[in-house]
Amino acid sequence: MTEREKMLAGLWHDANNDEGLLEERHRVELLCHAFNTAIPGSTEQQSALGELLNCELPEDLTVLAPVYFDYGKNTRFGQGVFVNHGCYFMDGGGITIGNNAFIGPFCGFYTATHPMRAVERNRGIERALPIAVGNNCWIGANASILQGVTIGNGCVVAAGSVVTRSVPDNCLVAGVPAEVKKHINQG
Repeated sequence: MTEREKMLAGLWHDANNDEGLLEERHRVELLCHAFNTAIPGSTEQQSALGELLNCELPEDLTVLAPVYFDYGKNTRFGQGVFVNHGCYFMDGGGITIGNNAFIGPFCGFYTATHPMRAVERNRGIERALPIAVGNNCWIGANASILQGVTIGNGCVVAAGSVVTRSVPDNCLVAGVPAEVKKHINQG
């Protein structure tokens, strides 16, 4: 099993010394640079985003520069998604963002985790677990979504929150670590 296959399977893998993964991240870093330095809304910028995500762009997707991805193709956006300035998608484990999600500035989505023991961590070993954000969610500015978290449909994540565990549908979460503060009546 390759290190990439291990990564996508949520297994411990070597992301820092594997030539294939290093090359992928370098390629994506160059594409991020192309996107981030292009004229906003230009054909060149949209082309770089399509190449970054390795897909046809969803309808009404808006991504503002700068934005950063580790792999790009491991992130999937739904229709009508808005991503504000300065967001980071550490997408080794895969990130899925549902339709009509609003992502505030400087949010981070972090699928990687590292061993607690320094000797293992220093070898470059990590594990990447997927993140999923449902439809019609609002992720407030400077929020961090950590590995393995699923955020249900219709949720609001308060600015500055750190989401460490999954959130049911239609909830407002806030804090460090984020906790459910109330249920949202969507009716």
